[in-house]
This record gives sequence, structure tokens and C-alpha cells, in this order.
Amino acid sequence: MRLSSIPISAWVGIIGIVLAVFCAIFAPLIAPYGESQIVGSVWQPMGGDYLLGTDNLGRDLFSRLIFGARTTIFVALAATVLSFSIGMLLSFIAAVTGGLVDQTFSRFNDLMMAIPTLIFALVVLAVLPQQLWILILVMAVLDSTRVYRIGRAVALDVAVMEFVEAARLRGEGTGWIIFREILPNTLSPLLAEFGLRFAFSILFLSTLSFLGLGIQPPAADWGGMVKDNKDGIIFGISAALIPGGAIAGLAICVNLVVDWLMKRTSSLKGGRGDA
Repeated sequence: MRLSSIPISAWVGIIGIVLAVFCAIFAPLIAPYGESQIVGSVWQPMGGDYLLGTDNLGRDLFSRLIFGARTTIFVALAATVLSFSIGMLLSFIAAVTGGLVDQTFSRFNDLMMAIPTLIFALVVLAVLPQQLWILILVMAVLDSTRVYRIGRAVALDVAVMEFVEAARLRGEGTGWIIFREILPNTLSPLLAEFGLRFAFSILFLSTLSFLGLGIQPPAADWGGMVKDNKDGIIFGISAALIPGGAIAGLAICVNLVVDWLMKRTSSLKGGRGDA
């Protein structure tokens, strides 16, 4: 693949993602102030010593935005990786095994998907302790139901192909068929879906934080920053719009890259290594 073949929209998405990841990795070196350091008065305007002004407690908004990138991206990425690990494994086992196993997994998945995701997450997180690993686990379990659905669909398409039947006739086990035959030939659509689920995880985490059940203060994350500064909108303060714009910007960048990937892999081809 030549770099010149990448469209401008994909380049915009790639640059935005790289910038966000760079801020997340090097947050302590980039941020001019500490994550929870109070440096001025409440809701100071942009300019001067504070590039984006200060928040509702007098903390530097630019520094909070950079540290928030680290928290938001880490939690969203961890939840997405875990949800894909769960969803893909179960969906591939169901597609290869079939019969009772497939019916049991699929009906349980339908049951989980019938429950409104946000309401279910709010109920569970309100009962369980407010810990980061619990938040990631709840997000991953809920999102794995969507991964299972698409994983099973693409796995069933590949499972009926001749090279998979040949592997069965050779006596290969379920693990071999999943990881050596089906997975390499479904990577393209699943990678595109991974990007979409990652964007959804960013939005979902921000929603939970805005409702008070996501990342807990004083840790910075973009959804929590919108919640902290939402009252300033009444007085014409833009402090809540900046992290809201960061959430929207990162989600758009991810979708631009995913859209480009989906156009490149619009068809699922059979045969080892053709995907």
C-alpha cells in the first residue's frame, strides 16, 4: 500500500489519533501543570498563563485535557480489547461447533442485547465498588455482545469454505480451525469493527463519567470534565465545550480511519491469507 493512495480524510483521522495517543503517552511531560493542581481562580478566560483557561475549581484546562486523553484512551482501549477477546472467542467457538453450543451462546447473547446498555451499566456500576478495573470489565462485557454478533456472522461465512472443510477432514481440532483457518480470513472486517467499537467505547465512557459512574474525581477524563464545567455554559463559559469537542474530534478521527479501512476491505474473500 502506497502512502499516496491514502485519502485526505483518512490522513486527517490518522493525524488526530496519533496526536491524541502522543498526548496520552507523554502527558506528564507535555502538560504545563499537574492533573489536579489548582493554579488560578475559577473559570479564568483563555490566554495568558492558561492556554484554554481554567475549570470550575481553578485547574488548568489544557493540562486536564492532556491528562484526560490518557485516561479516556486507556480505559476505552482496554475495554475494547477485552470485549473483542471475549466476543470473538465465543463467536468463533459457536460458529465452528454449532448445535447446542451455538444455540446456547446465541440465545444468551440475544438476552443481553435486549437489555438497554446504558441502563444496565448504570445499575451494575451503582452497586459495585467504584474501581477502574470494574468499569473496564462492565464496559467490555456489555460491548462483547455486539462483537459476538458480527464475529459469528463472519465466522459462519468462512466456516463453510473448502479449506475449513479440508482442515476438519485432516482431523484438526477446534483451536486450530479458529486460529489458523478462520481468524486470518476474518481480520479485515473485524479490524474495521474494532475501530467502530473503540469509538463507541470513548463515547460510552464519557457518558458514564458525565453521569457520575465512570472515572471518579480527581482523575481527569473528558466526560467528567464536561460534567464539572457544564454549569458554566449558563454564564457563557466555554470550559465544558472544549473536552466535549475533544470527545467528538477523536470519535470522528477514528471513524474516518475505519471508513477508509472498510472501503479497502469491502469484500470478504475466501482462502488462506486472501482477506
